[in-house]
Amino acid sequence: MAETTRVPGPWAGLYGGNARAVIERGFKVIRNQNWAVMVSGFFEPVFYLLAMGVGLGGLVGSVTGPGGEPTSYAAFIAPALLATSAMNGAIYDSTWNVFFKLRFARLYQAMLQTSLGPMDVALGEIFMALFRGFLYAIGFMVVMVGMGLVGSLWAVLMVPVALLIAVGFASIGMAVTSYLKSFQQMDVLQVALLPMFLFSATLFPIDVFPTAIQWFVQAMPLWHGVELMRHLAVGHLEAATAGHALYFVVMSVVGVWFTASRLRALFLR
Repeated sequence: MAETTRVPGPWAGLYGGNARAVIERGFKVIRNQNWAVMVSGFFEPVFYLLAMGVGLGGLVGSVTGPGGEPTSYAAFIAPALLATSAMNGAIYDSTWNVFFKLRFARLYQAMLQTSLGPMDVALGEIFMALFRGFLYAIGFMVVMVGMGLVGSLWAVLMVPVALLIAVGFASIGMAVTSYLKSFQQMDVLQVALLPMFLFSATLFPIDVFPTAIQWFVQAMPLWHGVELMRHLAVGHLEAATAGHALYFVVMSVVGVWFTASRLRALFLR
C-alpha cells in the first residue's frame, strides 16, 4: 500500500489522502474474479431496448420527445435505458458489494486500521461503482449510435452524464447500505428501485400520470437522469437541462459526505 500523509484541518481523521489504495484493490479483484458479473449487467438495457424499443415500438409508432418534437419510440426510451443502466451498475457495486464487505468480510474495519480514513474508503468504493457505470455507458452508447438513435453531437455528453448519475446513486446507495444488517433488509432496495424504473417516465411520457403522481415522479432522481439524457440525445438544451444536472451534483456531494460520516460513526467511535 502506498505511503500516505494525514490531511490536516477539518478533514483530519476523515480523509487520509489515499483513496487510490482502495481503487487499486478494487481493480485487482475485478481482474481476478468479477469480469463475468460486470459484463452481464451490460446486456439488460440492451435486451429492454430490443424488446420494447424495436419490438413494441413497431406498434407504438412515434411519441412526443423533448421540445415537443415527434420521435420514434426506440429513440425515446434509449436515453432512459442508458440512465437506468448507469443507476443499476452503480447501485450493484455500492449496495450488495458493500454489504458483503461491511457485514461479512469485515473489509472496511481492516482498512480503517491502516492510514486510510472513512473518506478514502467512500471515495474508493464510489469510484469503482463509477467505473462500472462508465463501462455500461460506453457499451450502450455504441449500441445507440449503431441503431441510429442519436440525433445530436451533444449526445457525446451522455457518457459523462452517465458517470454523474452513477456517482449520485452510488454515494447514496453506500450510505443506505451501511444501515442494513441482513439479506432480507437488502431486498428493500429492490422495492425502491423497481418502481422508480417503471414510473420515472422511462418507458412512457410522464404526462400519462395524474398531476399529483407527476409531482412525485419528478422528485425521484432517476427521472432527472432520464430527462437529462433525453435532452442531450437530441440536442434540446434549456434551463431545465442544467437543473437536472445540478440535482445530481447536489445528490453526489450529500451522498459522499453521508457515506463518510456513516463509516466514521460505525468504525471510529
